[in-house]
Amino acid sequence: MDEPAWRPSPKARVLWAINAALMWIPVVIAQVVWGVLDSGRLGWHVAAAVATVVVAGLHIGVVPLWRYRVHRWEISDTAVHTRSGWFTQERRIAPISRIQTVDTERGPIDRLLGLATVTVTTASSAGAVEITALDTAVADETVARLTAIAGSNGADAT
Repeated sequence: MDEPAWRPSPKARVLWAINAALMWIPVVIAQVVWGVLDSGRLGWHVAAAVATVVVAGLHIGVVPLWRYRVHRWEISDTAVHTRSGWFTQERRIAPISRIQTVDTERGPIDRLLGLATVTVTTASSAGAVEITALDTAVADETVARLTAIAGSNGADAT
């Protein structure tokens, strides 16, 4: 089977950058508290701040672009096919006949950006297949299409 053809929304890069930035807030707060409580080690504080800026900058600036290059998804009449990840990459193919539920999730940042995640739950021990960072309209169309295809299949998905 070929690689999936469709990318997430271009706004996915912004979503992933915001989520990465939010992960660094506790580190910055810890460094500020450390600096206030232990102001006698200026060299260590500067070194820690520089390391944080460099690593956080790479995480916030590079990882979303890398993820966007990797993430793909596609739906055919027979399967849902995804490729995701950045450091560890995963390729999932779920037969339509195994679909049990199709859900949409929109967190606060997703709603702000007009994005949604479609989760396809199958009768598989590997877990659900997620199609992340879709424009809301594309997510709604995807759910409708998957529901129609799965419903016309007539299989029990167990």
